[in-house]
Amino acid sequence: MHVDFGKTAADYARHRAGFPDAFFERVLNMDAVRRGDRILDLGTGTGTLARGFAVRGCTVVGLDPSVALVEEARELDASAGVSVRYVEGRAEELPFSDASFDVVCAGQCWHWFDRPRAAAEAYRSLAQGGRLVIAHFDWIPISGNVVAATERLIERHNPQWKMGGGNGIHAYEFADAANAGFVNIESFSFDVAVGYTHEAWRGRIRASAGVAASLTPAEVAAFDDDLAALLRREFPAGELSVPHRVWAVVSRVPRSANSADV
Repeated sequence: MHVDFGKTAADYARHRAGFPDAFFERVLNMDAVRRGDRILDLGTGTGTLARGFAVRGCTVVGLDPSVALVEEARELDASAGVSVRYVEGRAEELPFSDASFDVVCAGQCWHWFDRPRAAAEAYRSLAQGGRLVIAHFDWIPISGNVVAATERLIERHNPQWKMGGGNGIHAYEFADAANAGFVNIESFSFDVAVGYTHEAWRGRIRASAGVAASLTPAEVAAFDDDLAALLRREFPAGELSVPHRVWAVVSRVPRSANSADV
């Protein structure tokens, strides 16, 4: 399945919920990110993490191969009154010198990378004691809820989409970090409900890998019609409370080549 989120940049910017404030508070409180840090946000997309850290006093560079997504990010930054520097590029081949950053982060995108190469490049670009923060904000399908019903509909319209049924926990990231040389690896997760109208949920789903990022415009329109009908039929109240799970793995570069103490 070929995925291009640039095809759905407008819906992505408007309808995909960014990481909640509680995520940023958590990583600051655990000293994974510090005010004033130099941060590189991999796969920045519309700048969800980049903007959140810039608001909190960090100097942020956002990296993404999609010009369309970055254009949306710049508009959102302007509305938020922050400045982020954006660079076109990929996580597997970073155009930065060694030890350029205090933090490398990746939100909702690590699974799209060649993970060993991305982890190695993150390690190279971090200063001693630097931190890698890999984070996700996933919808959670529960029997009978709107997520489960929507996933079944995506599968009918796009049989190549195999990303349903998740639980928001991405345990493979521990090994990704350890194999690249990171130490003091820890994780956290918590759940939060996100409210959507029918219209907003349709926009959120259009902005997903299995719909507008991979289907033709005609196929997207057919899917959207079916989703609208499903929502009217099975969730007529019109206000949806959609469970999400925040998951993050934080790891660190040793302060010296001969010690794992950070």
